[in-house]
Amino acid sequence: MTHSITCTSLAFSWPDGTPVFEGLDVAFGPGRTGLVGVNGSGKSTLLKLIAGELAPADGTVRVAGEVGHLPQNVTLDTALKVDAALGIAAQRAALHAIEAGDVSEEHFEAVGDDWDVEERALATLGELGLGHVDLDRTIGEVSGGESVLLRLAALLLRRPDVLLLDEPTNNLDLYARRRLYAAVSAWPGVLVVVSHDRELLDLVDQIADLRSGEVSWYGGNFSAYEEALATEQDAAERMVRVAEADLRKQKRELADAQVKLARRRRYGQKMYEQKREPKIVMGARKRAAQESAGKHRIMHEEKLAEAKERLDDAAEAVRDDDEIRVDLPHTAVPPGREVLTLMDLRLAYGARVEGGFDLRGPERVALVGRNGAGKTTLLRTIAGELAPEAGEAHTRVPLRFLPQRLDVLDGELTVAENVARFAPGATNNRVRARLARFLFRGARADQKAATLSGGERFRATLAALMLAEPAPQLLMLDEPTNNLDMASVRQLTTALESYEGALIVASHDLPFLESIGITRWLLLDGELRETTAEEVAGPV
Repeated sequence: MTHSITCTSLAFSWPDGTPVFEGLDVAFGPGRTGLVGVNGSGKSTLLKLIAGELAPADGTVRVAGEVGHLPQNVTLDTALKVDAALGIAAQRAALHAIEAGDVSEEHFEAVGDDWDVEERALATLGELGLGHVDLDRTIGEVSGGESVLLRLAALLLRRPDVLLLDEPTNNLDLYARRRLYAAVSAWPGVLVVVSHDRELLDLVDQIADLRSGEVSWYGGNFSAYEEALATEQDAAERMVRVAEADLRKQKRELADAQVKLARRRRYGQKMYEQKREPKIVMGARKRAAQESAGKHRIMHEEKLAEAKERLDDAAEAVRDDDEIRVDLPHTAVPPGREVLTLMDLRLAYGARVEGGFDLRGPERVALVGRNGAGKTTLLRTIAGELAPEAGEAHTRVPLRFLPQRLDVLDGELTVAENVARFAPGATNNRVRARLARFLFRGARADQKAATLSGGERFRATLAALMLAEPAPQLLMLDEPTNNLDMASVRQLTTALESYEGALIVASHDLPFLESIGITRWLLLDGELRETTAEEVAGPV
């Protein structure tokens, strides 16, 4: 059997009536497909519809084969044991009971034909760089990145025919990402991956671009897609210029025609008044002139309407994604100003800062390190959310922290209401004017936070923190490119370029870190130390 996914006339709307798809037709066959599109275009929703986690309002989803789905936000019970997370707890318990001499029929039924399940589980963990994770450990003992890999390991053990991955590199360090790349490269069935990770998308066979409820296909990987898209956009922009020139020409011709017709009317009226020809002849000539003038005018008006339509069609093909603007007052930090001081810090999970560490002026610091090294713990300690086991952390300026999980927003409130919580002194007009800079204009500012896509939620959270009072002069971001499409990463980069305060960014996304003008690199590996971009990017 050939494994595949077929969606026919698919329709889906959010509970508030906002449509996501109306009559979508798309099919995925064997091979690796990268599903791309701007935030809010419905990529995650489409994967959930295919996985059966959401039901379409209309249309059908048919999947030939078993489906495995790795969602964008992996949440596992921290008390859950690793073998349970992998889905092999019952088989493993039965195997151990049989090995201990218990030959009950129920144990043999639980094992079935999968006698090597424990060996396969350990081998899969090893392939994903999790060989150190014991099957009897709990999820609470592993890092966020390791929990993502555990969910992937569970899927690989199931051996589904169709694998759906939604932003799988979120929270993964460079070492773990390379393990994931290897797994994707070796995948034998149908694979659909949503990601902003260029390196991962360069491993796919084709790109499906989801835009305005329709899918456009591009052969090859993401780099080939970008080249094809650039060529398309160049052609589209040329067509706009041609259509604009044609529109100007049609307007001139219509104006010229109206001038000529006005002259003819004046000449005819003069001849009529001077009665140089019989009345019946002049009347017939007048009627013929009026009929000819009417046809002439209609012809030119039709040409003008057609030219306008061609311009509209050409303009529609040109992508014009807006950019976030964060040119806010009061965020600037003068050079040399003391921003942050850490002294002999011992963090809750073992990492430490020996001696002292100072951050001064508008420095841009990259905080890097392996999954589980304690980067998030350090940021939460600086933000005052966690108490250190020893030592001190002092911030000298207004601080805002954007966490990985984006749990700053209240899902039951609108975007505007959420921002107003952080700036209670601001008027509604001021809140909305500022939200427009973050691309929430008009009705978009009245969307409930719970209905936002991952990228839209990020933008709303960033807006709430940046528009808070007092304005932040130290901004800390924890894996900010998680859940963001390429356009949103560019928007974030632009936003951070216009931010004049001090910046600490924890991220595994090296291209992003290099794009925002990092001035200082810090590696957390047991203890905090200075490093370089070259050392971070070297062999892992």
